[in-house]
Amino acid sequence: MNISDLIGETTEYDKKLALQEKKPKSWCKSVSAFANTFGGALIFGISDGGEIVGLENPKSDEKISETVKTRLDPIPVFNLRFHKTDNKKILIILDVCKGNETPYYYSGDGVLEAFVRVGNESVKATATELKRLVLRGKNTSYDL
Repeated sequence: MNISDLIGETTEYDKKLALQEKKPKSWCKSVSAFANTFGGALIFGISDGGEIVGLENPKSDEKISETVKTRLDPIPVFNLRFHKTDNKKILIILDVCKGNETPYYYSGDGVLEAFVRVGNESVKATATELKRLVLRGKNTSYDL
């Protein structure tokens, strides 16, 4: 993946300027959505406009792993890696695999919410989408 070629946000990736430790839902909903749909990558240290700013504290990878493990249920399969750009800026890339145990819920504020990826957005799953995710997780189909 050539970071400088990434334009905007798509179904396959989402960009975050920084790790929002105090607002984990701001990025965990993308983790839930990627696991519930086609998988994808969350890139920390790059603005929505494509400006590579890097991370001040690249050691925040431990916080990312811990937050995913404590805020998502079940825990999706993910890979966390560093990427150093040509101008020595450090990015963290969180690759999330498409899950087999759907739905993957984000747990916060006493509420369980499942998200799906629709175009370039992570949105709360509708009742129908949630039924499909439950059935997919049970390896069953749902016909309307």
